[in-house]
Amino acid sequence: MKNDLRKIQITALFSLIALFSSIVCSTCSLAPTASAQNTPIKFIPPPPPPDRGAAGTRGGSASRGCSSDQPLMALVPIYEGTTTQASPITQVWGLTTAELPSFWFFVPYEKTSIKTMEFVLKDETTKPSKTMYRSFVTPPQAPGIMNIKLPSNVSALQIGKSYNWFLKLKVDCNSQLPAQLEYVEGWVQRVKPNSKLVSSLAGASPQQKVALYAENSIWHDALTTLAELRLSKPKDAALMADWNGLLKSVGLENLANQPLVK
Repeated sequence: MKNDLRKIQITALFSLIALFSSIVCSTCSLAPTASAQNTPIKFIPPPPPPDRGAAGTRGGSASRGCSSDQPLMALVPIYEGTTTQASPITQVWGLTTAELPSFWFFVPYEKTSIKTMEFVLKDETTKPSKTMYRSFVTPPQAPGIMNIKLPSNVSALQIGKSYNWFLKLKVDCNSQLPAQLEYVEGWVQRVKPNSKLVSSLAGASPQQKVALYAENSIWHDALTTLAELRLSKPKDAALMADWNGLLKSVGLENLANQPLVK
């Protein structure tokens, strides 16, 4: 009799332990792991853009006589491919959901060395091509990463259409040498987000939106959202980690420590 009672007590004890363990495990599974919380943001590239017969240029060459050994650089992904004639080509291309997106560039020169800075956006689908926007830009006060946002008086980008952009600088760092032209060139295409992404963005924080845009291949929105967060919180370590991860995912990690300038 005593043995039977002992067995019942042991069985009951193990049942309570199992029940408690299941409650604890179910609660723990709801909390994100540290590794999940610290996963760096990574841009997932979309399928390569179609061959337009014209290569883009993400980075220039450092101007002669200037103190910086880094060139002008557009903060945009690049795609290595071939033309229809099987020639190698590098395409500079990014997606956006914005009607009037922002473009980000690393400018390595002092303001006093920049004679002119001009940004151009063109619609190449028309014959002849149509200039959507052309403006001389005020150079930043110091070397760093700056942005150029299309103003409200520009026609909204059409969904599904790609537009060609240029940034041109005339740089003069040495009075003994002629001024040098620096330029970068690429393409931007506006896309319509799918219903799942729209729903996810509606309930997301600004930092979560960066990850959502990056995971859905929408480069310009991810970069602009994160850059604006960093401008508002320049000492935030989590934002800096996201910035490093995003730039590294497109091969621009060497610019991660460059300041954001106006």
